[in-house]
Amino acid sequence: MPKRIETVVLHDSATPKIGSIEKGGSILLASKDQLLNLAREYALWPLTFGLACCAIEMMSTVASRFDISRFGSEAFRATPRQADVMIVAGRVSKKMAPVVRQIYDQMPEPKWVISMGACASSGGVYNNYAIVQGVDQIVPVDVYVPGCPPSPDALLYGILKLREKIKSRRFNEVIELTPRELDQVTV
Repeated sequence: MPKRIETVVLHDSATPKIGSIEKGGSILLASKDQLLNLAREYALWPLTFGLACCAIEMMSTVASRFDISRFGSEAFRATPRQADVMIVAGRVSKKMAPVVRQIYDQMPEPKWVISMGACASSGGVYNNYAIVQGVDQIVPVDVYVPGCPPSPDALLYGILKLREKIKSRRFNEVIELTPRELDQVTV
């Protein structure tokens, strides 16, 4: 009698599924990209960087009513070397623009930027020579949170959108090198 080969399906109706990560018993199957994205997604550390009235709304997200700690972001950092999310809350003046860029450059990779409020996103009602008309002229912005000032709920929604963006990011993409570039690589 010939042997019959059966395939065993890891996922059935009783096995919980977390996104594209499958868990069966005590075994977790995922790629390295998925595990890195999962860790980064649930441990965002924002930088304490409030420039104007939007900063009050940013601070209230830590309060018990809104509780940003539900999303793993309760650790607001005072130094850029320990933060991975810069929330630019408020208007950016031309004098402050080099400081914003320097702080962004001091943040370790990977890093993200949330532009909070109409002033940070587009200059708001301040259409004059002293205010930068959008922080995206200084640093690359990942998520825009509209409003004047935006509510803490809107900032939490922006953080959730940033988490979705981080989840879909690929870290180990194939990079094609030319022979000249390969000669310059040292091992």
